Amino acid sequence: MRIVSLLPSATELLCSIPGAEELLVGRSHECDWPPSIIDRPVLTGQHITATSSSGIDSQVHDAIESHGSLYTLDADVLSSLEPDLILTQDLCNVCSIDLHTVQRIAAGMPHAPRVLNLNPSSIEDVMDDLLHIGEACNLVAPANETLVELRARWWTARDHVNELIPGPVTALLEWMDPLYIAGHWTPQLIEQAGGRHPLNDAGQPSKVIQPEQLLEAAPQRLVIAPCGMDLHAIEGEVQLLTGASWWNQLPAVQHGQVALVDGSAWFNRPGPRLIDAFCWLTAWINDRPELAPADPPVRYLQPVPD
Repeated sequence: MRIVSLLPSATELLCSIPGAEELLVGRSHECDWPPSIIDRPVLTGQHITATSSSGIDSQVHDAIESHGSLYTLDADVLSSLEPDLILTQDLCNVCSIDLHTVQRIAAGMPHAPRVLNLNPSSIEDVMDDLLHIGEACNLVAPANETLVELRARWWTARDHVNELIPGPVTALLEWMDPLYIAGHWTPQLIEQAGGRHPLNDAGQPSKVIQPEQLLEAAPQRLVIAPCGMDLHAIEGEVQLLTGASWWNQLPAVQHGQVALVDGSAWFNRPGPRLIDAFCWLTAWINDRPELAPADPPVRYLQPVPD
């Protein structure tokens, strides 16, 4: 079987299944994990050229209005790869090429491949997607093995959460300018790790909030994990928050409980590394450092001096 993945999380799910990585023959420009798949042909590009948070946000809106999508897809290269299966999504038009474009191009190929559309909004959906991919590439048993391993790690961490004690209010920002509060599976991760997430509900899309709403929520833990930004990029932009007049009023800031996290590695992609993110989150919220994965893609901000 020959598989093309146009979605980073799908690539990660596929490659977590023993024997599946060798089936991958093409990828999107954002599929960068595991590193061993970087040699696969790249099929997508993007219209966005800005590098600042506000500039990217503005160009995202302009690109969707002008092109209907943020991304391009090389139909000729895709056809030359002769895939049997294409992995994609229509959950978020900022995350990858739109589903309609993929379906249209696939339908016009000499041997039209199957298009598997993944739209998870919870950790259970992510687990189901793993099984859907395993079934689609005829690797059901290995996919189940991976699922068992991921669920075991999830419940091992979950067992350290005391449900009888209200946990800290925890907010996760997926963008800095404007402020986007996380949605979909992230509120569930926070709540299952023992925190409270009053600014958005599990399963709901990410949404823009105002600084006043963040102040009112008074988060005791704050995670900054912008989509598509690594730690270096986050550190270069975090002054958008730390320089704001309201920043030092947040309890998380005052007590040194602010974490910068590579969101692409952990929280933003609904793939197997969400379990790493959950284990770290559980360790941080419950003061159980032994639960955290080694070398987490995290930097902590220093508390505000008295």
